[in-house]
Amino acid sequence: MASSSGSSASGSHNPQGDHYRGAVVEDLQLPPAFALPSDEAISRAIELAYERDFSYIPVLDRERRPLGYVDVAQLKSKWEAGEANPSDKVVRYMTKFKRSTIHHPYTLITPSTTLADLEKFLKENTFAIVTDWDRKFVLGVATSQDLNNFVTRRG
Repeated sequence: MASSSGSSASGSHNPQGDHYRGAVVEDLQLPPAFALPSDEAISRAIELAYERDFSYIPVLDRERRPLGYVDVAQLKSKWEAGEANPSDKVVRYMTKFKRSTIHHPYTLITPSTTLADLEKFLKENTFAIVTDWDRKFVLGVATSQDLNNFVTRRG
């Protein structure tokens, strides 16, 4: 779940030159999403991120809707520089998702989004949050590395 300069990435498909052979996000076999509640302490967020080897973690509200994300390396740097206290809440340091459709159209990434469309999205974004069609649940996080791993596995 993020914004991009394109429109919905879930419907178009370009079979010509598609080195993903029509595969979709679900074919990446991403691990289940790991997300943080907005009131989680940053010390715990950093600990959990390193346990799971995640660089970005979605932040959710009480209804488990995505609010934004935490850049773990940036958060750790602020902590080490004394600019953040271990007990501070992640909501204070998260990057909020831009929900304006005028300047930053929302791009929906679901399990049925083609990998070709995901690749286009990732050219302008560091990662993609995979959600259900209604954008109520975070299902996973996809990166360019996931695409590279898929191509390597598939041969």
